[in-house]
Amino acid sequence: MSFGDHLEELRRRLIFAILGIIPIFIISFSFGRPIVDILIEPAREQLRAGGQASALLATAPFETFGAVVYIAVILTVLIGSPWILYQLWLFVSPGLYASERKFFYRLGPLSTLLTIASIAFLYWVILPVILAFFIGFGSRIGAQPVPTFPLPDGVALGSIPILQSDPPHDTLQVGSAWLNQHLNQLRVCVALGSDGTPKIFGTEMTLGAGIVQQYKISEYVRTLLNMGLAFGIGFQTPVVVLLLGWAGIVTRQTLGRYRRHAVLVCSIAGAVLTPADPLSMILLAIPLYVLFELGMLLLRVWPASTERVS
Repeated sequence: MSFGDHLEELRRRLIFAILGIIPIFIISFSFGRPIVDILIEPAREQLRAGGQASALLATAPFETFGAVVYIAVILTVLIGSPWILYQLWLFVSPGLYASERKFFYRLGPLSTLLTIASIAFLYWVILPVILAFFIGFGSRIGAQPVPTFPLPDGVALGSIPILQSDPPHDTLQVGSAWLNQHLNQLRVCVALGSDGTPKIFGTEMTLGAGIVQQYKISEYVRTLLNMGLAFGIGFQTPVVVLLLGWAGIVTRQTLGRYRRHAVLVCSIAGAVLTPADPLSMILLAIPLYVLFELGMLLLRVWPASTERVS
């Protein structure tokens, strides 16, 4: 093919790639709000556990909508990446050798599995630990003891029922009040609809703290997705090790002699790819080193002598 034909083929593949991800964006946006619920649940759970208000903040009219659009764009890239890579593969594969195609067939599925593992590891393991640490750390700063005094004569304290959930709606009356311990909310039935459905208002209850932990939805989503990107990149370590081994740049024996250097590199990568705090760095650096060892193990299973790129 001439240079002009190559450009025309590239243009076709780009058009197909864009047309393929437009429906993905529409579907991702339609499920944006449930996905936001899933993403903020770890933060709300840890805020409740730390005795803080679990509601996230939106300080601008379009902030929540912008967060949903941002999530839809990221999901479009993630879900649509196989289609985009497939179009790229159709463009470059005619110019590759058979050994290079075999190299792609091996590393493509491995990279996909590692990406899924990184997202699961971040959401179910790392995120609860990081949130619990920082919420507890901030809540303990500036907290002051509250003095107590005897009750004045003739004053008696009332009581509010403390429940783990809301009471049945058919038992509520206007003015009914209770503390929902699961939500950390003082809730009041302010009205009953024509069909008896109660209208319930609630206010967040917090423990005494010097610094109240309340997160902006846009900053939280952006931080979470940036961490997801960092973990996704970091979890590609076995792919990088295999690639370097198959290309003949390093050997398994050489990598084994530089394990201490690998620890240093993983620590630096953990500091660069995560927010500037020691806990996040350590929680990424340790899995990175484990994945480095996994890469060497895979290099023994698939040695360079059988997979070398030529």
